[in-house]
Amino acid sequence: MTTADAGSWQAEDEEPRGPVGKAFRLSAADSLSLGNALCGFLSVCVLASSAIRSLQDGGDFRPAPSYFATAVVLLLIGATCDLFDGMVARRFRASAMGAELDNLADVISFGFAPAFMVVIWGGFTERVPFAAVLAAAAAVLIGGVVRLARFACVKTKSGDFMGLPIPMGAMTVISIVLLFEPGLPALLGVLGVAWLMVSRIEYPKPKGQLAAVVLGWIMVNVAFLAFWVAWPEGGDLPIKIGASMQIALVAAIPLRVLFYKREQRKEATRVGD
Repeated sequence: MTTADAGSWQAEDEEPRGPVGKAFRLSAADSLSLGNALCGFLSVCVLASSAIRSLQDGGDFRPAPSYFATAVVLLLIGATCDLFDGMVARRFRASAMGAELDNLADVISFGFAPAFMVVIWGGFTERVPFAAVLAAAAAVLIGGVVRLARFACVKTKSGDFMGLPIPMGAMTVISIVLLFEPGLPALLGVLGVAWLMVSRIEYPKPKGQLAAVVLGWIMVNVAFLAFWVAWPEGGDLPIKIGASMQIALVAAIPLRVLFYKREQRKEATRVGD
């Protein structure tokens, strides 16, 4: 390779590949994505501070409900930002890096944060091996990353999501953490959620009335968590109801898809006969 060739190759490599000027402009939707990332980071900080303070006191670590509730509320706020950033981008304008910001924020809030919550939940108990807890947490993180990467590359004919959306997956993992004590059955449930995120099961997109229902569901969960923190002795029932409904919702959709496909096969058999 000659010097001229090398210079030409470097010049081509350094050429801008997109609207560089616009790439540095943050839109309103980007601000929501950054808010989502910040909420995920703060939720991890809250859980880490809970462990650090407990270990500094020299006692056995047991996450206080207030710390868990604060972390979950932050993730719910992040989920609200994630719900609205696409709407705001369509209504006003999206920057050149909007989609990348959205995915990076989702990795923090709905991939790393719930995985870290699993470690805090099960890593300080002798009921399950620490390696099993790390494996389940890693599965949540990797499943979420793969889910987001596939979302950027694969579009379904119906326009729905292929695989469990990562915000819903994160909320389901959190529901398992809030509802069950650390144990192998609960860890298997966490692994099941990670599998659903990378599965081929289609989940409906929250649009129109469904988006309003999702937002209402988030607000109800925030209310349950606030009640749980204010009255920790009598507040277990609402949070258990909310967590159970979240798990039931995520489990019901794949079952509905299986029954629907079975009916389609029966109908095709009848037409063929």
